[in-house]
Amino acid sequence: MRLLATFAAALLLFPLAGARPARHAYHSTLTELRYNPAKKQLELSVKVFADDFEKAISQGQPKAVTLTEPGPRPLVLADAYFQRTLQISTVAGARLPMQVLGMQAENDGYWFYCKVPLPGPVAGIKLRQAVLLDAFADEMNIVNVEANGKKQSALFRAGHEEEVVKW
Repeated sequence: MRLLATFAAALLLFPLAGARPARHAYHSTLTELRYNPAKKQLELSVKVFADDFEKAISQGQPKAVTLTEPGPRPLVLADAYFQRTLQISTVAGARLPMQVLGMQAENDGYWFYCKVPLPGPVAGIKLRQAVLLDAFADEMNIVNVEANGKKQSALFRAGHEEEVVKW
């Protein structure tokens, strides 16, 4: 599983510099999730392809959204989308609030940065990672977790959107 996640992450992070390609052959996101016990929070970085994500957050909008448009609209819509599709709960099932802090362009994608305050020390979480599964049937969401010195990966796809991750 770790080898598959590493291979898929390499494909996601391989974009060529220069103009944004019109299409890509696969649909994938990469989420880096770190447990920070000193700050009592989870810290997330989520990488998406810009064109895929713009398609998803444009659904239901009067005009198409681009992540480069000025003003708060792209980040507000991204936050609302992540609240629906990327959810973290305690292992017992209590949903934890996630705050989207900002975004940063990188080649043909964007990194979104988020944090999740924790009620105290935790030994694991329930993670729902369904980003872009509503837009692309072949979407693969790779999540790399680093907590308490342990690293692990999980792969989320249609039909497998939730997993309990313990450390």
